[in-house]
Amino acid sequence: MPKNSKVVKRELDDDVTESVKDLLSNEDSAEDAFKTSELIVDGQEEKDTDVEEGSEVEDERPAWNSKLQYILAQVGFSVGLGNVWRFPYLCQKNGGGAYLLPYLILLMVIGIPLFFLELSVGQRIRRGSIGVWNYISPKLGGIGFASCVVCYFVALYYNVIIGWSLFYFSQSFQQPLPWDQCPLVKNASHTFVEPECERSSATTYYWYREALNISSSISESGGLNWKMTICLLAAWVMVCLAMIKGIQSSGKIVYFSSLFPYVVLICFLIRAFLLNGSVDGIRHMFTPRLEIMLEPKVWREAATQVFFALGLGFGGVIAFSSYNKRDNNCHFDAVLVSFINFFTSVLATLVVFAVLGFKANVINEKCITQNSEMIMKFLKMGNISEDIIPHHINLSAITTEDYHLVYDIIQKVKEEEFSALHLNSCQIEEELNKAVQGTGLAFIAFTEAMTHFPASPFWSVMFFLMLVNLGLGSMFGTIEGIVTPIVDTFKVRKEILTVICCLLAFCIGLIFVQRSGNYFVTMFDDYSATLPLLIVVILENIAVCFVYGIDKFMEDLKDMLGFAPCRYYYYMWKYISPLMLLSLLIASIVNMGLSPPGYNAWIENKASEEFLSYPAWGMAVCISLVVLAILPVPVVFIIRRFNLVDDSSGNLASVTYKRGRVLKEPVNLEGDDTSLIHGKTSTDVPSPNFGKNIYRKQSGSPTLDTAPNGRC
Repeated sequence: MPKNSKVVKRELDDDVTESVKDLLSNEDSAEDAFKTSELIVDGQEEKDTDVEEGSEVEDERPAWNSKLQYILAQVGFSVGLGNVWRFPYLCQKNGGGAYLLPYLILLMVIGIPLFFLELSVGQRIRRGSIGVWNYISPKLGGIGFASCVVCYFVALYYNVIIGWSLFYFSQSFQQPLPWDQCPLVKNASHTFVEPECERSSATTYYWYREALNISSSISESGGLNWKMTICLLAAWVMVCLAMIKGIQSSGKIVYFSSLFPYVVLICFLIRAFLLNGSVDGIRHMFTPRLEIMLEPKVWREAATQVFFALGLGFGGVIAFSSYNKRDNNCHFDAVLVSFINFFTSVLATLVVFAVLGFKANVINEKCITQNSEMIMKFLKMGNISEDIIPHHINLSAITTEDYHLVYDIIQKVKEEEFSALHLNSCQIEEELNKAVQGTGLAFIAFTEAMTHFPASPFWSVMFFLMLVNLGLGSMFGTIEGIVTPIVDTFKVRKEILTVICCLLAFCIGLIFVQRSGNYFVTMFDDYSATLPLLIVVILENIAVCFVYGIDKFMEDLKDMLGFAPCRYYYYMWKYISPLMLLSLLIASIVNMGLSPPGYNAWIENKASEEFLSYPAWGMAVCISLVVLAILPVPVVFIIRRFNLVDDSSGNLASVTYKRGRVLKEPVNLEGDDTSLIHGKTSTDVPSPNFGKNIYRKQSGSPTLDTAPNGRC
């Protein structure tokens, strides 16, 4: 053999040895990779870092910077405008202090258990509403889509209210406030008070004519109100900028938007206590009328308020909790946020009725002054004898007690002629019994009360800035309930989706800033959320308790929390809550059927509100709102039940969920008995990413990736 042939042979042997070493080292690295992946499955690591097919980049889900930030976000979402202008009205209307008892009972029976349920599924599955309910039961995946539709309907008109608050906020930097006095109208001969304002009040006129420039019916569009259009645009820009990075941007804002309203409420409460009549308002508020408690209507309205106060069914609760760690104590969060919400409502009620008590006292003093002047005229004219008036009473500077004494004496002496005198009893309770809610409370009654405050512009600025922050906190959760599920499901960029969502909402929202826009706000508020959300939450309860399995869910909670939840929740979720929700749904349908569909229109000539029925097209819109909100539930169910869409086409029917990923594969999750915690579904096991994927199957294969030893 030639000499250089030995050299060649030695080099060949060295190459063979090195290639064998490489092969063995690759095999070891593959085995190590597999063991690592197996440990990740068994260890339930908190980081959501499963790797997509064909991708070696780990995608971590965003997380809250701190527990405080998360709690403030949930509080900001649940504590909204309804706590300020809906709860006090219901409390006054339904028995005063006695109303708090049914509210607390229903908070324990419906509110906290269902709030805890939504927090739990969001935190464990770490998806938005679409992903969560698709994971629990693919056939009920339409629940998540229905939540998104309802959220969008609510966001459309809720941001209009923020726009109204921005308008009043911008007008509050004036002394005196522009709604303090009725405007004067000048003509060629003389100056007179605006008739529409004179027949109503300065604040009522400013709200309907200056702010809304409202038309006389929903059929009269009247064109766009440019002032409110600009305010609506500003509101959507604020929401878009705050939400464009998701919780990374909105999470920083909640420190102000969630805490500032409490500062304002406490300041208002302290200031109101220093005003005359505030104690009368609070006493009137909390005087219990126990006989009203037995009426079914009181319990229905209390249940509805509990339901909406916590934001159940919107998807915002699930979206926020999905950014938590899996071992977070969500039971503590559910109880804490629920009671913060309740005590906020009570605090707001104290503030509202302390201020309204002061307003009633001011109006009552004017009433006494005017009627005392009438009595003095009757005395001069001889219609009333001076002998019946006690000598110690000075009618020119009469007190409230003395006036009531004189009034009672005249009423007894002039029994038959008394009605012709047109004297008013001037009782402060009569003024306090004029129940107002919603925009009537915020933009008319409360606004009028603030005009009597010393330094009224300062308090007006604070009040409307508080309303803006309350609205923004709720809007953050509402938009998160729309954006998070869509991003999780369809893998679009959150920034682009947020901008498109807000831009489209502004364009659609232009119907609310027409001159007839206030009537459309009433329509959407009455029909777009109540029934659809009740149905959504009932289906959520059924999906967890009867489709997924309440026993399995309780075991999941035990593993996730580190302790077994109170057995109380087992019975609430399985028996009591579904029955209560069904009863509430039936009662709401019956109430909606008995109440004629319509709205309160402002009639300019009469300077008063008048109830009008919706036209035929208006009824069609009302029905469409309910149908469109619920439609995703049966549509998704039918598609998946009868396999109407090909699984390989990448549509709704073929989307299944695992930790941090969407996979397209025909796997029947519903038939899998694995739990959310103990065992993963077959789609949840991450495939080891070896070198150049030498053990992966072809991408077109419908089966799962397996290692050579047959283990997933």
